Amino acid sequence: MDLKDKVAIITGGASGLGEATLRRFVAHGATCAIFDMNEERGAALVEELGDNVIYQQVNVTDEASVSSAIQSVEAAFGPAHICCNYAGIAWAAKTYHPKNGPHPLEDFKRVVDVNLIGTFNVARLAAESMMKNDPIDDDGQRGVIINTASVAGYEGQIGQVAYSATKGGVIGMTIVIARDLAELGIRCNTIVPGLIHTPMFDTLPENIFQALENSVLNPQRLGKPDEIAKTAQYLVENDYVNGECIRMDGGIRMTPR
Repeated sequence: MDLKDKVAIITGGASGLGEATLRRFVAHGATCAIFDMNEERGAALVEELGDNVIYQQVNVTDEASVSSAIQSVEAAFGPAHICCNYAGIAWAAKTYHPKNGPHPLEDFKRVVDVNLIGTFNVARLAAESMMKNDPIDDDGQRGVIINTASVAGYEGQIGQVAYSATKGGVIGMTIVIARDLAELGIRCNTIVPGLIHTPMFDTLPENIFQALENSVLNPQRLGKPDEIAKTAQYLVENDYVNGECIRMDGGIRMTPR
């Protein structure tokens, strides 16, 4: 599927990996909808990037919020062809801590709600929109869903029990969504990032930042957001990639801490 003249929904599109993907997709001729909670940043990106971008304030865990936003996308650009799910949150707490007690259950539920249920919520409703498209080629392709997991879904570190559970869930549902939607001409794949240089890393002390870079196999640095965006572009454009979880991590294998 060529990006040119396609309609893309990008959750978490106002920052980080989502913003990098937004910029790459727009540069290649796609029209994009930013689904994000950060209204100020979303509006700034629309002003910068022009008429091919709209912003929708969306809570990915809320069915009505997502449905309303997709209707707005369809009114502005037409049905979606692409859905990139980047929206997510992180939380650190041990299963049990001698001083703090058991992991707070409400915090575990909150991470699951955003990272796992939110991803599925947007994916299922985006698929409904994609079904309004006529097939765009002889293979009957209508759309592609790209979810985002993490290497923590395979090798979670101490304190990442909630985050790792959600990312493992995203990995696990990839092939099932691909199978569910295959006869409809909709593909589903998942990007599995390692240590990607987003703004939160800029607050770390130099020695910790260097240690993180040294933990990467090759190249020995943090990944760049546009390297994730390039992978998203590849997954859109290569119609024979389906049901895959692609690690983008420089060969890192996370240690317990």
